[in-house]
Amino acid sequence: MTSKVYESAASAVADITSGATLAVGGFGLCGIPDMLIRALLDAGVTDLEVFSNNCGVDDYGLGILLSDKRIRRITASYVGENKEFARQYLAGELEVELTPQGTLAERLRAGGAGIPAFYTPAGVGSVVSDGGLPWRYAGDGSVTIASPPKETRVFGDKRYVLEESINADFALVHALRGDTNGNLVFNRSAMNFNPLCAMAGRIAIAQVEDLVEPGDIDPATVHLPGVFINRIVHTGTQDKRIEKRTVRSAQEAN
Repeated sequence: MTSKVYESAASAVADITSGATLAVGGFGLCGIPDMLIRALLDAGVTDLEVFSNNCGVDDYGLGILLSDKRIRRITASYVGENKEFARQYLAGELEVELTPQGTLAERLRAGGAGIPAFYTPAGVGSVVSDGGLPWRYAGDGSVTIASPPKETRVFGDKRYVLEESINADFALVHALRGDTNGNLVFNRSAMNFNPLCAMAGRIAIAQVEDLVEPGDIDPATVHLPGVFINRIVHTGTQDKRIEKRTVRSAQEAN
C-alpha cells in the first residue's frame, strides 16, 4: 500500500492548482489547517473556490489567502472578525455564498455520503430559499450576481427547501492525533467541521499534531476513519491563536 505520509505540507499540497475547489476545516481559529494553508500561499495558487465556516482573520488562516487575493469565491456561514473579507465582498472583489451554519455542515456531510441533495426547514421563507441573496456586488454597490430561488416542498404541514450537497477537489483539515493509515482524532470543538470537510473532499489532506503507528489509537476513540484521508503531514503542535480576546482590568477584577 502506498504510504499516506508526506514529508512536508508543501509536498502534500503540491498538486493543488489554481482554480481548485477546497473544503477547509476549522471554526474561527479553532482546529484550522494553518500549515497547509500557508503552503498553498507559498505555492502561488490562485482563483480558488473555498467551502469553510468562515475565512480566518486578516493575518491568519484562510485570511492570508484572502488578503493576497487568492480566493475567487467562498461559501461560508460567518463573515465576522475579518475586515478584509467584508471589504472585498462589499467592493465586488469576492463572490460570497452565505448559508446557514447547520445547512453548510449537512451539505458537506451529504457530499461525503454520496447524497446529492436534501430538504431542510432552515431558511424557508427568506432569501435563502426565495433567492435574491447577493453573491457578488459591483463597485457601485449594486448586485451583479444574486442567489437563484430554490425548490421547496411540503412534508406533512411544513415547508422545506432543497439544498445541494458539496464536494470539493481537495479537503484541508487539522487533527490532534492521527496514525499513518489516516485514522484521526480531533480535539474537542475542532471536531465540528473538520470531519465533514474531509468527507467532502475527493482528496483529503490532514495535518496532525501527533503522528503514531497503526494500532496506537484505540479504535473506539477514532473520530474519522482513515478511508476518508489520502495524505497526512506531521506538523507537531502549532501556536494556538485566539480569535478575539476580552479581558478585565485589574481594578475591575477587584
